[in-house]
Amino acid sequence: MLMGEYHHNIDDKGRLIIPSKFRYELGEKFIVTRGLDKCLFVYSNTEWDKIVSKLKSLPFTNKDARNFTRFFLSGAAECEFDRQGRINITSPLVSYADLTKECVIIGANDRLEIWSKESWDEFLSKNEDSLADIAENLFASGPYETL
Repeated sequence: MLMGEYHHNIDDKGRLIIPSKFRYELGEKFIVTRGLDKCLFVYSNTEWDKIVSKLKSLPFTNKDARNFTRFFLSGAAECEFDRQGRINITSPLVSYADLTKECVIIGANDRLEIWSKESWDEFLSKNEDSLADIAENLFASGPYETL
């Protein structure tokens, strides 16, 4: 499981250090793509294969399925670490997530998310008051009731 929050700067060439804890979990090669909420999603190849399998099962006749598949896969890039533990993020992905200097790298269970510091701070401030209600709604019934 990927978890934790780390802050690193992206350089002018789009290189970003990924914490060693996450590098081990991702493996040698992995996928970076557009995420939701203006951040980037980073998947190990194993997790990526699960996502692609789900996307393939969606009916191509469904407009939402086509649109999401286009959005998600067109930005995807296979990456690997350099000797310093950095990844090179493509310029379209840097632009999509508004990565300029300080980035926040978070573990989100089956993936990493890469946020600009400004977007992450905005996300936290917009959602901090409603997180208790969100948790209550998500865990109100079913197997997670005791959390």
